[in-house]
Amino acid sequence: RLTTKYEFYNILNIAGPAIVQPALGRVGGIWETKKIASIAEVFGAQVAPHLYAGPIEWAANIQLSLTLPNFLILETIGIGDGFQSELIESDILWENGYIVPPSDPGLGVVLNESLALEHTYTGDTLHLNMQDTEFTPE
Repeated sequence: RLTTKYEFYNILNIAGPAIVQPALGRVGGIWETKKIASIAEVFGAQVAPHLYAGPIEWAANIQLSLTLPNFLILETIGIGDGFQSELIESDILWENGYIVPPSDPGLGVVLNESLALEHTYTGDTLHLNMQDTEFTPE
């Protein structure tokens, strides 16, 4: 749930995790995630970008991952089929268990805007809101 490079720095400096999972859609995009990955690299930590926001964030994570010397693994939405594949007009390709980097411009995918508009979010809260009570592991 960390959202800034300062929070990632603090946790790396204090707790020294081996892996960090910044969510590109929550920390400020590709450039800010790249900065977090650089901070993690200084501490010897690997990066496994977290994915929670759908195929556009997934496409951005693919592009980001190609640039990180401390990249570990890419989180995916299954194999990107079903609604996820319908939401983008270009496919994310797999070969021997690996994602093939797209060669199209930008993120390598195109949003199906009409389908996205048909499924507009109408709620007033995010599913990732902080809880009112503290989590206590059993």
